[in-house]
Amino acid sequence: MMEAGAGTLSGRYETSERLGTGGMSNVYKATDRILERTVAVKILAEHLSDDERFVARFRREALAVAKLIHPNIVQVYDTGVDEGRHYIVMEYVEGRSGAQILQRQGPVEPEIAAEIGIQSCAGLDYAHRRGIIHRDVKPGNLMVVGGPVGGGEMIVKLTDFGIARAIEQTRITQVGSVVGTAAYLAPEQVRGEEATPATDVYALGVVLYQFLTGRLPYEGSSLAELAVRQQNETPLPPDTYNSEVPETLGAAVLRALEGDPGRRYASADELAQGLRLGMEGGDVTLPLEEGTSATRVLGGDTAATRHMGRDTAQTEYRPAQSQTRRPQPRVAPAPAPAPVAPPPRAAQPRKRGAFSRFARFVLAAVALVLVAAAVATAVIVSTDKAAGVKVSRVAGDTIDKVVEEVKELVRNNTE
Repeated sequence: MMEAGAGTLSGRYETSERLGTGGMSNVYKATDRILERTVAVKILAEHLSDDERFVARFRREALAVAKLIHPNIVQVYDTGVDEGRHYIVMEYVEGRSGAQILQRQGPVEPEIAAEIGIQSCAGLDYAHRRGIIHRDVKPGNLMVVGGPVGGGEMIVKLTDFGIARAIEQTRITQVGSVVGTAAYLAPEQVRGEEATPATDVYALGVVLYQFLTGRLPYEGSSLAELAVRQQNETPLPPDTYNSEVPETLGAAVLRALEGDPGRRYASADELAQGLRLGMEGGDVTLPLEEGTSATRVLGGDTAATRHMGRDTAQTEYRPAQSQTRRPQPRVAPAPAPAPVAPPPRAAQPRKRGAFSRFARFVLAAVALVLVAAAVATAVIVSTDKAAGVKVSRVAGDTIDKVVEEVKELVRNNTE
């Protein structure tokens, strides 16, 4: 039986039965008198409402989350305070939380678990792209309509985006309660590092592991024990506890639970694609080689990751083929005889050079004779007969002497 409501808030929201309760808030079903619609109202616990810094941060986060309009996110309609009670007004989802499903039914079918994960990833990715990280993904913050809850088409909605951020900033903790419920905290969150989209991926991986096996991948009574287990242990594959879980789907979930954020799915969208590929029987294991694009691209593109594995084998085989081409470098020394050939060729130009010099000398001598003859002729013509005869004799003697010298030179060079 549902407990009575908390009365009317701000003269507008008339609460009825209580839908849920927790260490930080109580959730009631209510009616918006102005818009005449059913809503859910979350009233913060008194110890949180008394913290002014928390309230201020919470209101800012609530306003930011109110801008997230997505079919897989519970929409925030309003926020206010009534007689010291701070509250937020949200979309009413007529279904069950993931925590209620696990409590009543235990593990769900692998197909349903994968679909819950895929729809949750859609909501997370939408928020991440707008700079909002959930920080508190757990079964209690997943609302499920249809499917395992009444049948029909299943719709999954994420809730409580704003409250986790506000609490984390004020560092408020309770005895036996940790912001982000310890079992769902990523190792880097346990170490006190800043939350990133990858931390939400890890938390959702824990949720999916629960939906598949009915148990947590790590269990610890304190943050210190949880941190030790996360560092020193590796979760068993989900099919160890549930044989109906496809091995490849379990591998996708284990990939989301990688302790090193660099080896984990980098985004919710990549996890969604990994879950789809896992249901199809595709290989979603992390490549051994570092720096591969498969580290960032999963799912549908992970099919490429799988083929990359095969192609990589071929790539590794190509060097063996290239080795068969190594005889080509051995052929390179073959031109070695070529350097031996040039010496004979070099000797020939020397002979040709001596002959050409001799020919040029002969031509020069002939030209000298012709010039001398021309000079003698000119002198003879320009002088008187007696003088001409004298010059003719001199010129003739000179020419004869030159001719004899040329003949002698020719004989000496031909012998």
